[in-house]
Amino acid sequence: MRVWVDADSCPKNVRDLLIRAAGKRKLSMVFVADRPVALPETRNIEFRLVETGVNRADGEIAGDARAGDLVITRDIPLAARLVKAGVRAIDDRGFVFSEKNIGDRLSMRNLMYGLREAGIQAERAKPAGRQDLKAFADALDREITRLLKAKSC
Repeated sequence: MRVWVDADSCPKNVRDLLIRAAGKRKLSMVFVADRPVALPETRNIEFRLVETGVNRADGEIAGDARAGDLVITRDIPLAARLVKAGVRAIDDRGFVFSEKNIGDRLSMRNLMYGLREAGIQAERAKPAGRQDLKAFADALDREITRLLKAKSC
């Protein structure tokens, strides 16, 4: 099992939590971004720098993540690709993407994108707070436990 992180948009507090989890649970973790990201030099954490460009990191993750892996991303189109391929995905606020909810999430994302493109100012998400970080930590722990248990069966 590997944990993939869409590091282009991953907040620092979430990144720090992921690094601690990788050390504590001895997880193989890959951070992917099109710009350098400060990470500790440890055996189980890898950083992949991709070419600058729209969806370059997403393409790298979607191309290499496999069923049994976990991806951390707030990118809903990427999450949709992953879910379709049998890869678990959660966002940085602890929302677990699934076959049951990804269609609704993708539709809402596309609607909001269309409104912004038409010049209509859509409501912005509020900044993440302590409760969001806790929700993420709880979801991360649940998903890692679920995937490790499935792997050992």
